[in-house]
Amino acid sequence: MPTLVSVPTLAQAEGSVLPGVPDEYRHYFNGRPPVPFTKRHWEFPGEPASVPLARAFLDTCAATRDSEFRYVFALLGTELATNAIRHSRSGEEGQTFVLRVTRGPNGLTLVCRDSGTPSRAAAGEDGPLSAGALAGDQLTAENGRGLALVDSFASAWGDNGHPSIRKVWFHLAYDLTGSSWPAA
Repeated sequence: MPTLVSVPTLAQAEGSVLPGVPDEYRHYFNGRPPVPFTKRHWEFPGEPASVPLARAFLDTCAATRDSEFRYVFALLGTELATNAIRHSRSGEEGQTFVLRVTRGPNGLTLVCRDSGTPSRAAAGEDGPLSAGALAGDQLTAENGRGLALVDSFASAWGDNGHPSIRKVWFHLAYDLTGSSWPAA
């Protein structure tokens, strides 16, 4: 089983990421067991500075689960958030992306909705991501391994296939069934 790497807590960066969060929603990001919920979502600015806040949101949504589950859920969700910023219109000036978590009886499902194909893709630069087959060596690459991690560690995943408003999702079973995480 892989060794978990310590992830800095939000408290270290609280001053820089929480000012835009209204007081009545700060419990979405505190890392403690959440107020019971079936669905929870948050719209994040499409900028790299949003990634620690997205990680705190994901960690808090999974706070009632064991450390292995919390780690994998936050890792995969952060990968989708980063992809939304780097590979979609969500990363352009003034754009956003949304993370929506649904708690079911067998696991958590995360949907990352971004703003679709970036305008720079029309110029032949970074194109959109796809949910196609992924090569095994992508897991050891320096970058470009986010969807390979999702493919390997999620119980199930996919996307809606729409270039204008893309939704990439994954489901992670509470017992990690269907995930290669325990075997890694």
